[in-house]
Amino acid sequence: MAAATAVRVSGLTKRLGNHQALAGVELEAAAGQVYGLLGPNGAGKTTLLKIIAGLARQDSGLLELFGSPFEHGALREVGTLVTEPGLWARYDAAEHLRMHARLRGVDPAVIPGLLETVGMSEFAKRRVSAYSLGMRWRLGIAIALLAWPRLLVLDEPTNGLDPVGMRDVRTLLRRLAADGVAVLVSSHHLDQIAHTCDRIGVLAEGRMRYQGSLDGLALDGDLEEGFFALLDRV
Repeated sequence: MAAATAVRVSGLTKRLGNHQALAGVELEAAAGQVYGLLGPNGAGKTTLLKIIAGLARQDSGLLELFGSPFEHGALREVGTLVTEPGLWARYDAAEHLRMHARLRGVDPAVIPGLLETVGMSEFAKRRVSAYSLGMRWRLGIAIALLAWPRLLVLDEPTNGLDPVGMRDVRTLLRRLAADGVAVLVSSHHLDQIAHTCDRIGVLAEGRMRYQGSLDGLALDGDLEEGFFALLDRV
């Protein structure tokens, strides 16, 4: 049985001033799947993710969440991290999660399990001022996961991380997908996407140039060659 569609966009357009950021974009991601959105800087990835996460509005086109036309109520089931997490240096991870739980009406009893899920249990009482960038991202993901969303939207979650941090984030995303969460993640690092994702989309100059499997993008078995060949045709 095919997995349920978590997010679908069709014919999506967005103009930012004189710049056509998105032009007729199509995208479909399913539950239990890590979908990787690839593209060079300025391709429109962040703009697209902000629209899906309800942080911006498209000019035209269709956005569906969980099989229904977009409505703000559906955002209760969407976890979002599209910029570096805004954290307070003098508070620890547990305090951050308790504050966000109160704001969102979430039972704080879920916090210990959530900290374990993102690999932060041993740092729960350590102030954010002492965190590495990878630990900050993991806490940001924990905040996005507070209400156990059906869809998780992440913009460049491995940007600036060391190899261990990148591996930890990849492992976490695969675990979430195995639990049935739809994960939509952007990157301009092809190797990170290749190690994480079930399905990819390649965005360039505001248009979706490819959507499908990693194997379908490869050229003579070489994913990088296929990716750059696609961009050269833009």
